[in-house]
Amino acid sequence: MKVFKTVDSLRKWRSNLNPEKKLGLVPTMGALHEGHLSLIRKSKNENDLCLATIFVNPTQFDRKEDLDSYPISLETDLHMLEESGCDAVFIPTPEDIYENKIASDLFDFQGLDKVMEGRFRQGHFDGVATIVRKLFRLTQPDKAYFGEKDFQQLQIIKKMVKNQSLPVQVIPCEIYREEDGLAMSSRNQRLDAKQREEATLLYQTLRNGKEMLQNGAGFENIHKMADEAFQSNPFLKLEYFEIAESDTLAPAISYDPSKKYRAFVAAFAGPVRLIDNIALN
Repeated sequence: MKVFKTVDSLRKWRSNLNPEKKLGLVPTMGALHEGHLSLIRKSKNENDLCLATIFVNPTQFDRKEDLDSYPISLETDLHMLEESGCDAVFIPTPEDIYENKIASDLFDFQGLDKVMEGRFRQGHFDGVATIVRKLFRLTQPDKAYFGEKDFQQLQIIKKMVKNQSLPVQVIPCEIYREEDGLAMSSRNQRLDAKQREEATLLYQTLRNGKEMLQNGAGFENIHKMADEAFQSNPFLKLEYFEIAESDTLAPAISYDPSKKYRAFVAAFAGPVRLIDNIALN
């Protein structure tokens, strides 16, 4: 596996690749887990070469304490990537990738960024789109792979690609879960034993909402169920529970059988912020 630490070295490698070979890109922020490796495997299956990136992007953190406490495990990450068959990995510094101007560009996501995560994380999606666009332009992948755990991020990246006519196909990948249903996340490493046990409430609540909808319950009753579930749990603090249209992320008011819906949840276990979502129909 080739390891590139500078923009110039990566650019040189990319320019020398056979143009007939298909390149898959898996952007990560490191602290890798089996969910990340499932993206690597999917990319390997669908392309001639797989390139991963490891970069903790400072412009997408709205809280400095989250950036400072983000887990770093580079040596382990590189070993996991090599074992999974990844062909190359790019590990830039913020100064190199941002050319010494560490700031976000501004985007118009036509409202996709104003709900859910966007309401609570000011500037987050401008930071995400800034780094993803930089990586797309630098690596010129045929396909790029993103997990559906960050479903709102996925929709925003797809919108950016469409708006700017970027020549890359964005591939959504199913959420990879622990045996008890908790969505795999680098943040899970920061949970103590009790928090880890109680964190399964996020997925349980989403599953209950899906079952209620299938049994004819209205969205209002599903919201009430979620609020009550978190109010009765002293270890978790609900930030939001939302039901939205899958394509537009517009809040769902009443059920329309011709539309697809997802339920989204964000909650704190102590200082650790967790998110999850599920397709409802």
